[in-house]
Amino acid sequence: MNDATGTRPYVNQAFVRRVSFIAGLGGILYGFDMGVIAAALVYVRESFHLSTVMQEVLVIAVLIGVMIGALIGGAVADRIGRRKTLVWGALLFIAGSILAPLSPNVYVLFVARALLGIAVGFTSVTAPVYVSELSPPQSRGMLIGLYQFALTLGIAMADLVGYWFAASQGWRWMFAFGLLPAIFFLFMVLTVPESPRWLFVQNRLAEAESVLKTYTDEAGARLLLEDIRVSLMTKMERRWSALWSPAVRGSLFIALGFMLLIPATGINAVLYYGPQIFTLAGINSNKSAIFATFLVAITNVLATVIALVLVDRAGRKPLLYVGVGGMTLSLFALSVCFFRQAMLGHSLGIIATACLMFFITCYAFSIGPIAWILVSEVFPLRVRGRGVAAATLAFGTSNFLVSLTFLSLLKAAGTSLTFVIYGTFCVLTLVFVRYVIPETKGRELESISARQTVAAP
Repeated sequence: MNDATGTRPYVNQAFVRRVSFIAGLGGILYGFDMGVIAAALVYVRESFHLSTVMQEVLVIAVLIGVMIGALIGGAVADRIGRRKTLVWGALLFIAGSILAPLSPNVYVLFVARALLGIAVGFTSVTAPVYVSELSPPQSRGMLIGLYQFALTLGIAMADLVGYWFAASQGWRWMFAFGLLPAIFFLFMVLTVPESPRWLFVQNRLAEAESVLKTYTDEAGARLLLEDIRVSLMTKMERRWSALWSPAVRGSLFIALGFMLLIPATGINAVLYYGPQIFTLAGINSNKSAIFATFLVAITNVLATVIALVLVDRAGRKPLLYVGVGGMTLSLFALSVCFFRQAMLGHSLGIIATACLMFFITCYAFSIGPIAWILVSEVFPLRVRGRGVAAATLAFGTSNFLVSLTFLSLLKAAGTSLTFVIYGTFCVLTLVFVRYVIPETKGRELESISARQTVAAP
């Protein structure tokens, strides 16, 4: 956002960071409710005597909800606003967090987890968009990346809570703990304003200007309003069919392709089934396996800080090259270790932990946060909510398939070949990054979507 002299207008960074922090609380809930199943499933399967297939079905309950929430959430965010959609997400988090620990059987637990998934769908569609529409371009990557950082904190929190209650096998308490951040999230969302870009689209110009003036100066508010006005000169239907128009097709291909590939790299299998992977590696105690999963989650948190520091300096694509390349190497190394399991003996557990920590590190400073940054940047304003919803739906669908088949794939193909398959998808992701992903560092949202319009097939 530059004025006529090329200088950047004043931006109240404290305000923007506060909004990013509040939106990031949705990421904590996302991470917690996705991650808590890893520890809880160890004891839920014993309480309800679950088969392998039923374990997979319970894991994907959240993912079914995510797909529903993403499908609905994009249209809701474009219709009622970003802030109100986040409020509805918070209410669903509270409802699911109450129902899950009270579940008398696996079917009620499935419904509770699906409700939490719908909440995740709402917030994962809306929070990055909300932050992107309030952020100045020079720090947008870091601020959106805070959502992914919060997500990793939520996963680590879930694993820590799982470790605390492992001795008592208290899976109900594991689920109940999520109620606390859900209530806090609702309270904090009620303190933030609506997105000025969304207000402008609704012809609420005075309100949009008022919000802008809370974090920029008079000149900056006028400049941004003019940028938004110019970007809206190309009329575009605010319907799902608009995503297939020539003006959006390039952005849609980037977002869907990227989000479909991410779960196929195996990241969600590691996050959801971590304790069972460590058990296969020779860590026999459930509590020790959960603790090893917690160490991986802490690595995820710390490595995400690297992305926050570098994403607006080094750019998106350099981090993706290094990160996805490292993920590829670690998965193939892990495959070799399991292939030589008899020779490695007890040391396999240590080597597997090191490989998975390196895998998570590479994911956390690259594809993890950059995925949400990118999909929040590439779509035109009028369809941004639906565009991010479509990308989230693609992510949920891919995640659904990977999570539904992981345990069955382990049985059918073996551990070593399973990691080879995931490593191959990492290679495909590198190719996609090289030839399809644009560099968006430091560019205005309007100029990014305009460039994808030109490049659209």
